[in-house]
Amino acid sequence: MEMEKRLTLELRNKKPGEVKELVLDNCRSEDGKVVGLSSDFENLEFLSMININLLSVSNLPKLNKLRKLELSDNRISGGLEVLAEKTPNLTHLNLSGNKIKDINTLEPLKKLPNLHSLDLFNCEVTMLINYRESVFALLPQLTYLDGFDADEQEAPDSDPEADGDALEDEYENGEGEEEDDDEEEDDLDEEVIDDEEDEDDDLEGEEEEDGVDDEEEDEEEDGEEDEEDEAEDDHPCGQKRKRSLEDEGEEDPEDEEDDEDD
Repeated sequence: MEMEKRLTLELRNKKPGEVKELVLDNCRSEDGKVVGLSSDFENLEFLSMININLLSVSNLPKLNKLRKLELSDNRISGGLEVLAEKTPNLTHLNLSGNKIKDINTLEPLKKLPNLHSLDLFNCEVTMLINYRESVFALLPQLTYLDGFDADEQEAPDSDPEADGDALEDEYENGEGEEEDDDEEEDDLDEEVIDDEEDEDDDLEGEEEEDGVDDEEEDEEEDGEEDEEDEAEDDHPCGQKRKRSLEDEGEEDPEDEEDDEDD
């Protein structure tokens, strides 16, 4: 796809002045130059033109608000003075995979005072002796070269503002987790209370059953005592007692009742 057609698709009926980010990766540029872009993209902050067979950035329009420019995997070998003229507020520049061979080719970048990140991966210049020391000396405004600072400390993956947003999200999620934990604790407390109530009900049921059993046992014991009394009257010992009373001259109450009848 040609660069101009790709640019029309990316606009999606927007006006150039409304666009802040523009990605034109993997399209074909005519004659190895930037085509279709104009100074009407006055609010553009991020521009990516990766692998579009770009030979030069000479046709790049004036983009005062541009902060990040991706130009990796092209065939750029020089002419970087255009960047200092057309993108004066650039902070990130990626030239990885281009045809840059000499340190002096990077000298025009000294005129970009806000440039603090430069990538030159897979460029021949990275094979030079003392390459990193030379680039940091040439461009003192740089903080990161190929993703590392002068002390070999790796650059963060995101900017501080994004990190701050991520921390806020984590804090909000943490609060949500605490609320969930409180709800779980409340549920556990309710379950414990329910279990205790069930245990109390079981104990009351057992006590009632014990009371019924005790009453039944008392009734059985009373019945057994009555049976024992009746058995004593019929027992020979009871008859013997009756005879002993007759021998002593005492009349049995039943005999007295018979005499009275006579």
